[in-house]
Formats: sequence, structure tokens, C-alpha cells
Amino acid sequence: MVLNKSVIMLKRPEEYPIPGEHFGLQESEFKPVLKNGDIATRNLALSLDPYMRPRMDAEKSYIDCFKIGEPLIAGGVAEVIESQNPRFPVGTIIEGYVGWELYTHLTEANIQDHRILHGARESSIPLSSYLGVLGMPGMTAYSSLIEVGAPKAGETIFISAAAGAVGQLVGQMAKRLGLRVVGSVGSDEKVEFLLKDLHFDAAFNYKRGNILENLRKAAPEGIDIYYENVGGEQLEAVLEQMNDHGRIVACGMISQYNTKNAYGVRNLLQVVIKRIRFEGFLVEELYAKYGEQFDKEVGSWFANKEIKYVEDVAHGIENAMDAFVGMLKGKNFGKQVVKIADL
Repeated sequence: MVLNKSVIMLKRPEEYPIPGEHFGLQESEFKPVLKNGDIATRNLALSLDPYMRPRMDAEKSYIDCFKIGEPLIAGGVAEVIESQNPRFPVGTIIEGYVGWELYTHLTEANIQDHRILHGARESSIPLSSYLGVLGMPGMTAYSSLIEVGAPKAGETIFISAAAGAVGQLVGQMAKRLGLRVVGSVGSDEKVEFLLKDLHFDAAFNYKRGNILENLRKAAPEGIDIYYENVGGEQLEAVLEQMNDHGRIVACGMISQYNTKNAYGVRNLLQVVIKRIRFEGFLVEELYAKYGEQFDKEVGSWFANKEIKYVEDVAHGIENAMDAFVGMLKGKNFGKQVVKIADL
């Protein structure tokens, strides 16, 4: 018998999810019966991301909701331990959606987009990198900055949640393109990280002082591109400081995910007055256009240590829930991952 440990969805939260009330750890025997095309995996690392919070709600947004009584789902790196699929023989290392659990049974329909990490066993690159800089967050930063942000050298970009999984990469990519880079974060330690390690031109702690005043000091000539991860008060302040024909890359609004009283932005007329382009995106829709380019360029930058990437690692599936809530509250420093097992 193989004992599995899974994080199960128990109840829909209205605000911040509470471990033991809204999701909880469950133990069960792992004894999958594989049909043709199925595989079973031993999960090695999981990615925890803000987009998972809306998946806890009852209403679908742009991705299916988590189901009550079933394991939550995350991007993960895993080893195939049983297989009825010739594409994924036993021993293959893959990246794609798996359960928040030690072991997952994946049907053929659920593994169409999983990628094989060739050479992962021999590589010096940490497996968790394929969940961050070389995975969905990296692709998100790269493709959306180019496609929606349309950056031009000499412009100013402002990034909220700038030390997070996506923000830290957007800033470095923008610097490579010749932009002036400004970021906001939730601690003085993160401000120092942006300035000293990632070489941002300016940064501030949004919890200190007035956000709009901080923005005016950090970007005195205005903002041309806003990379939006937070929403609420920061979005309202940015609209005041945006330049004409500015672009807002709407990646997420984490400040609005855990409240029943969404912040009412009061100055949306600025979008009209300044002819601002405010555009959301789904990274899945950008893979076809940018995937090959992303793999080549960002893979090379990371391998040559031309960009840095910081991770916040929790150890053990039993700590995934606390790590997730901490990430929603901004306690993580860098990309939040959960390490489950070694190869």
C-alpha cells in the first residue's frame, strides 16, 4: 500500500481561506487503476499562485473552480511512476497540472499540455525553476510585457507586487529593453531587494505613506506602462500618474481576491481622458505566438545568470495551505513553491 496525502477543498471561502475549514489534509490509499493513455505521478514540487484563489469560489472566472471534496490543482513537476501512455514512459519528468498531493492519477485527457523536461535528472537547474522563471510565471511576464505593454526604450514602467513570481521578471525584462523601472512591494526588505539585487530605478513600500505621493516621487515624469498585479488603491493612484496613451497590463488584482467589499476605483474617467489602453490577457493564449521565443531567450538569460529569480520554498505537502495563505497576504519573498520530494 502507498499512502497518499492530499489537500482537499472543503468549503468555499468568502475572504481569506482558512486551513482546516476551507481546505484540509486528507490521507488515503493510492492504488490507481490506469486506463489506456493514463499515467500516475510522484509529485516533486508544486507552484502556488494568486490565480488559485478565485478557483476556490463557486463561480467560474476564466478557469474551472476547484471541486468540493477533491484535491486542489496546481502546476507541478512530477515523475511518472506508472504509465499506460507511450508518450510518458515510467521515469519521465514532466511539468503540468497535478493535485496538491504526494501522488496523482492523471487521465489521458488531462495530460495533453504536459511537457516533458528532457535532461532534468542530469541538469543543474532546480526543478522548481520550471514552475517559475522557466514556466508559467516567466512566460506570463515575457509575453504580456511585449504583447500588451508594447514597451519602448526610454519609457517608465511601474510594477505592483514587484518582488513576486511575475513582477520580479517583468522588471528585469523591462530593464533589458531600456525602460525606467519602478516597483512597489510590501516591506522595506523587498524594497532593498528590488534596488540592490534587481537594479530597479526606484521602489517603495506601499504600506508606508501615501501611494500617490510615493508614485509621484518615484516616477516624476509619469508612467507609460503599469503592470497590474494588485488593483484597488494602487490602481487608483496609478491612473492619476499615467501619461497619455499609457498601457495597463492587467495580470491580476490580488487585493480584491479575499474580500466581499471590492475597492471602488473612483477615477476611471482617467482612462478616457488620457486614452489609456487597459487590457487583460490569458497566458495560455500567448503560448503559440511567444512560446518558442520565450524558451530560447529567457532560457539563455537564466542559464547565463543574466536574470535573477528568487523563490520562497515551503517543505512538505502539509505546509502547502499555510504557504498559500501567506502568499495571498504578501508574506512570501519571491515565487512561492512547495517542495514535496527529491528525484
